Amino acid sequence: MADERPVLGRFPRPARIAGRLALCAFALLYVLPFLIQLATSLKTDPDAAAHPMTLFPGNPTVAAYRRLFGAGGGVESVPFLRWLGNSAFVTVAVTSGRVLFDSMAGYALARLPFAGRRTLFVFLLSAMSVPPVVLLIPKFLVLKSFGMFDSYSGMITPLLVDAGGVFIMKQFFESLPREIEEAARIDGAGVPRIFWSVVLPMSKAPLITLTVLSFQGSWNEFTHFLVSTQSSRYDTLTTGLAHFVSGGLGGGTQYPLKLAAALLSTLPVAALFFCFQRYFVRGSNAGSVKE
Repeated sequence: MADERPVLGRFPRPARIAGRLALCAFALLYVLPFLIQLATSLKTDPDAAAHPMTLFPGNPTVAAYRRLFGAGGGVESVPFLRWLGNSAFVTVAVTSGRVLFDSMAGYALARLPFAGRRTLFVFLLSAMSVPPVVLLIPKFLVLKSFGMFDSYSGMITPLLVDAGGVFIMKQFFESLPREIEEAARIDGAGVPRIFWSVVLPMSKAPLITLTVLSFQGSWNEFTHFLVSTQSSRYDTLTTGLAHFVSGGLGGGTQYPLKLAAALLSTLPVAALFFCFQRYFVRGSNAGSVKE
């Protein structure tokens, strides 16, 4: 009879303790840059320049955060709220579009018979292998030709469908038993009704995974926004911080201000992942077959 104990339970206790300590050490090593980022955001500019690696600010201050939110006390403020609003608007629009269109396209490729389906899937796989940087100039020319350059539509429309998301949904839909759809079809349901009322309610795990990936990808997108916009009014957190770091918003190192902005920009993605990590890390297929 096979040993059904967990893998770690098969090792001696000292080995398990050593393994856990090693994992904790690696975890602390991974968290260390974030702790330095947090500590530096609470320092003054001279303190950050003199002691960049210390985890304990000599004179803690929230001046960097006050300046980000327009309460700098006469000091030139950073348009952080505008960057945040643009990022939130674009990310919600792109994430909603990807979840909708990727799931519809994935279901069509997995279940609907039509001419050229295999060829279309090959093109989909080919699109996933193309480095995004190769498409920057063609993307810019297309946006210019359609009059979408330097606008929200140019920022959002090219990102509404993602080849990787279509692939994820297609693979999941192919794993569902066809008997469920056949039972719904016997009851008189058509393809749209089967998709919306039968298939999608069973797809919570891949849909949440797709939502997390789409949110993270669009929130951290940089190159597309760089070639699709020109005006500062369309700056997102990524492009705004890039201009800030390059010295476009004042001189000096300004490490506390830069790291405070970077820290705040990572919080939404981290919060979303921690809320849905159970579905993201371990997907589950649920369903029932009508007898």
